Amino acid sequence: MTARIVVAAPASGQGKTTLTTGLLAALRRRGTAVAPFKVGPDYIDPGYHRLAAGRPARNLDPVLVGEHRIAPLFRHGAADAELAVVEGVMGLFDGRIGPADSAPGSTAHVAGLLDAPVVLVVDARGQSQSLAALLHGFRTYRPGVRIGGVILNRVGSARHEEVLRDAAEDAGLPVLGALPRSDGLSVPSRHLGLVTAVEHGDEAARAIDSMADAVAEAVDLDAVAALARSAPPLPGPAWNPADEVEPAAGRPVVAVAGGSAFTFAYAEHLELLEAAGAEVAVVDPLRDERLPAGTRGLVLPGGFPEQHAAELSANAPLRAEVAALAASGAPVHAECGGLLYLASELDGHPQCGFLDAAARMSPRLTLGYREAVAAADSALFVEGERVAGHEFHRTVLEPGSGARPAWAWRGAREGYVVGGVHASYLHTHPAGQPGSVGRFVSRCAGHAGSSARCGT
Repeated sequence: MTARIVVAAPASGQGKTTLTTGLLAALRRRGTAVAPFKVGPDYIDPGYHRLAAGRPARNLDPVLVGEHRIAPLFRHGAADAELAVVEGVMGLFDGRIGPADSAPGSTAHVAGLLDAPVVLVVDARGQSQSLAALLHGFRTYRPGVRIGGVILNRVGSARHEEVLRDAAEDAGLPVLGALPRSDGLSVPSRHLGLVTAVEHGDEAARAIDSMADAVAEAVDLDAVAALARSAPPLPGPAWNPADEVEPAAGRPVVAVAGGSAFTFAYAEHLELLEAAGAEVAVVDPLRDERLPAGTRGLVLPGGFPEQHAAELSANAPLRAEVAALAASGAPVHAECGGLLYLASELDGHPQCGFLDAAARMSPRLTLGYREAVAAADSALFVEGERVAGHEFHRTVLEPGSGARPAWAWRGAREGYVVGGVHASYLHTHPAGQPGSVGRFVSRCAGHAGSSARCGT
């Protein structure tokens, strides 16, 4: 059994990511094998978790994969770990908008599915005795959610901490730690949140070290570990990608874009590709000028190509290879950032040019879950297939869909299905639709065109 806790907060911006990352790194320093998780569809926080824990960080999102998969995915990701730390999303009870007594995908929802105790991180700036009312409300709002303690963040002074500890005691919750105010524990942010750990490079490692130092000094790690061990056994089998897909014949080479521009990929995606029989080869569009030898299919995940548009454009040899691969009919799965890379241009910088569409930055953030229907048969989905997906971007593509759109929802049509290409803003979680990965690899195995010569 893996000990486990969920790190939550009353709202966004309270310090969950800093505390979770520092906690993972501090526990790892003590020799504890830790497994990191993130509630919801966030790709950025898990990058810091992975560096802190030294193993892949995984997302737990009941909306995208179904609540029945949360415990099996947790068991899969926590294999061989002594303690798992799950970072929540937004406020503890915030999830998909719905009835007041239900918030699918919320941190509270996932904590319940994992039967895990919750540590509440509270930004203490601007409050003292009022903390008691806040904690009392969170502790009693949903009796099924067990809040096992609180960690105070951004505490102003020793006297401030004393008052806050008294308030927490009045509310019936133990204080597991108190971090002082510090400007040195944050990492840069931009239009979609934090700068990714990959892009932040050595600075990310130094920031994580600082977080670990602060948490080790200010948090009672023994008390946190004891709380995590109080979680009861979580019965049932672990998720296994080999149980989800049938391997295709021939072991086709599937190139997956990575590097600083394409960091938004779930760990389970690569596992499913390999289980489906693919030989996965990572290609960095910022550095590599050729696709891997024998490439028969390409995955272009999300990321921040808008931050690297000029550099991506400057790599003309790879842009030409990607366009040629797509034109050959080879299966190409392009999601959000990948969609932008296939466009004719991004903020005026030429991209692969396979799609007759131009992308640009927008002042408007597009964000939210979507119940989508596949609008056309493609290398991934059958027309009429229903999926849960998530949009998260501050770019627009004009036009936003082609003659054969990828998706339809609430009267909207979005994305492109052209030959073997499926390109869309919509993020899906492959563990929620494993059949799409098996279908994709099978199509790759059956493709024999110019793709077979790519990289040779």
